Amino acid sequence: MQDPSDSMEIAEPEENRQISTADSPVADDPIPDPDIDSATASTVLAEVLPGVAFVFGDVPAELKSDLIDFGIVPAADRRQITAVLASIGSTATVAGNLGNAFAGVQGLYKISDATRALLNAGGTLAVKDGANLGAVFANGKIVGQARLIPLTAVNKARTSASVGPALAMVALQMQLSEVTGLVRTNVALTSQVLTSIRNEQWAELTGLVATVDRAVDQARQVGSVPTSLWDSVAGSEAALRKQLDLYRRNVRGHVGQIDRPDTRQRREYLQANAEAILFDANALLSSVKAWTGYQALRAGKARAAGREDADEARLVDVIARDTRTELDSALAETTSLVDALTRELRIVAELPGRDTLSQSLTGKRRDSKAARETSARLLEALEPLADVLHPPAPPLEAPEVVCAPTSLDLEPYLRILRWFLEDGETVRVLGFPDQLDALGPISAILGGAKEKLAAARDKDRAAAKTLVAVTDRRIITAKANAFLEQGEIRQGIPIDRVRYVRAATAQDRTARLAIDLITRDENIRWLFHADIDRTQVDALAAVLAESMTIPDVERDELQRRRHTPIETGKKGGSTGTRSTEPTGSEATTSDAE
Repeated sequence: MQDPSDSMEIAEPEENRQISTADSPVADDPIPDPDIDSATASTVLAEVLPGVAFVFGDVPAELKSDLIDFGIVPAADRRQITAVLASIGSTATVAGNLGNAFAGVQGLYKISDATRALLNAGGTLAVKDGANLGAVFANGKIVGQARLIPLTAVNKARTSASVGPALAMVALQMQLSEVTGLVRTNVALTSQVLTSIRNEQWAELTGLVATVDRAVDQARQVGSVPTSLWDSVAGSEAALRKQLDLYRRNVRGHVGQIDRPDTRQRREYLQANAEAILFDANALLSSVKAWTGYQALRAGKARAAGREDADEARLVDVIARDTRTELDSALAETTSLVDALTRELRIVAELPGRDTLSQSLTGKRRDSKAARETSARLLEALEPLADVLHPPAPPLEAPEVVCAPTSLDLEPYLRILRWFLEDGETVRVLGFPDQLDALGPISAILGGAKEKLAAARDKDRAAAKTLVAVTDRRIITAKANAFLEQGEIRQGIPIDRVRYVRAATAQDRTARLAIDLITRDENIRWLFHADIDRTQVDALAAVLAESMTIPDVERDELQRRRHTPIETGKKGGSTGTRSTEPTGSEATTSDAE
């Protein structure tokens, strides 16, 4: 299933783009626009559920592939919903009387997030006859005009109509279409990897899927769920539930392993279990598809009985709600799992010298070329599904502040760093210093000596030892070589743990620039090569300084120590000497004495 947002959107006319939210006309208070001829809008989208619309009128050829078939929605339900929509001015303008309106229904459409944002903003589109008028774009070109009747207007028209169960059937069809599209996107994995393992399990699952698919297709053809059709699948619920529970447990087990904080252990798990992860993710999607189809058939049977039994009609709503919950949960778990594996494969693609993951897939640790080719094939097959579940972020560009030697190529670092960022996370600074060890008591005493040693070691070295990436959420550090060769990061420090930042000059004859970073848990010193622009280093310090803060709880804890009871020393005969009562490890040492 293609996301319509990729190819279709409704844009406001040029003359209305500057209307503010406060002054914009909204669907509740339509204001005719004499410059727009309603007859030119031959397509109407009537939003019947949040993000789901009925499509009326002529649909441009470029957009027909985005339409979703009514599938298991009974013809009687489509008539009932259409009767409500036909009472709204814009629908009647395009479709004419009720009979023409029903004949003019083209299918279902998933409204994009961009269009939804425009509607929620308060009516930045032109409004006429209770609908938002705009141009329909496909591949950057205007292919027609459309009126979008928002959900608020539809709700007003259906207040006196009992169309809840009919809309529940529409919701179930959209759920079935959604998961069917994902399984179709993932079909390449079946031929490349999955058929070689767990053949018996796969055969059992695919048999159930085929049975439900066939029943759904027959229900679509006849426009209802006859008793004989329902009887052919009614006994499959236990087997379907078994498959769904099995693969949900498997996927949850994988997610639990990759959610561990230890980066190395997480990576080793992905390397050792890549094939099983691919199988279980695909099997879960297939089992969810079969379960959703079964529940849609069950709802269709209840819908037919509900015309005479109110309890059966209410059951349709319950089935739609529960199925949506099951689907959302399964998709969230699958997305988390596929994200982790896809990121690992993408990092492998950026690290031509690192092939441990792909070697684990081929079992040929000596055949690096074959291993990399296998990894590339897996990524090629997995990426379409991964991109649908979680669209990737665009390639990274170098931020304005870069503290790096002039000879350093940033591109390899940016390509890898891209896959470590969270959704919406922005890189503000890149730095390539030498990082001394955390300044514990001994480090503080020997700090000058360490700086001199670091300067001597790196006198003629072009590559930096440490990568520092400061984002709007955290400070990522890594050993530069390990990052490029193995895609490993050392740590990620949330910016709310920054306590103090100081820009200084190293106490050695090179007089290198330095930044001291004090966090909640450690002290860090970064030394920068002499050829790095001082203004860039100062800018890095300034960005870090924006986050300097001491939480009240930490300040209160420090102040409480001031009032620790003080008692006169009783040893050594020094009656005039006072000492603070030992705590923690000091107390243990004192007691031992």
